[in-house]
Amino acid sequence: MTTRKVNIAEKLAGFTEQWAPRRIARVNDYEIKAARIEGEFIWHTHDHTDELFLVVDGTLTIRLRDGDVVLGPGEMYIVPRGVEHCPAAREEAQILLFEPAGTANTGAEGGDRTREPVDA
Repeated sequence: MTTRKVNIAEKLAGFTEQWAPRRIARVNDYEIKAARIEGEFIWHTHDHTDELFLVVDGTLTIRLRDGDVVLGPGEMYIVPRGVEHCPAAREEAQILLFEPAGTANTGAEGGDRTREPVDA
């Protein structure tokens, strides 16, 4: 990773694959990942860390067992560690994720939707 400024729009324009986070920066032991999402992901938890979602474009719904959180551009939500959640977007949304390095996108669930982030 470099210490240069990061243009989020350029990073998001550099790929089209959905549900495949791209690492765009690091802050201490955390990674900032850009992702394009559409449709519904899987229900999962992160047992050892919170997960921050920040919407850049589109609408993101974070489904929780006790109700949904709907986010638009410029809005963010932190899913507390251990809380089961399921990100979803009816139409493509562009988001940033902030989480410790090495955090699996599928949390404790694992499975065929697990993707290792690659550098954008």
